[in-house]
Amino acid sequence: MSLLNDLGISKVVESATVSVYSRENCVAMVGTTQGSTGIMTEHGLAFLVWRDGVPVLTAKGAEVPATAEQVEAIRRFTKDLKTALSQ
Repeated sequence: MSLLNDLGISKVVESATVSVYSRENCVAMVGTTQGSTGIMTEHGLAFLVWRDGVPVLTAKGAEVPATAEQVEAIRRFTKDLKTALSQ
């Protein structure tokens, strides 16, 4: 069993240029040199940004404050995915 599976991470899509991974409501798009992690919200995929030190989830046409739980879920998912992909 792969480390991705052990960490509860699924590869959802794979193409020549990008792979998409998910766990619970977190989603990451990983290209050949970089990636982006977000979280699914009622507004669609939202990315974590910081505005004046405050975490905010931004999606197309929407911006909402991020909860501490959402920030932690994104951080944990990103860390676990990086660990699994570096193996």
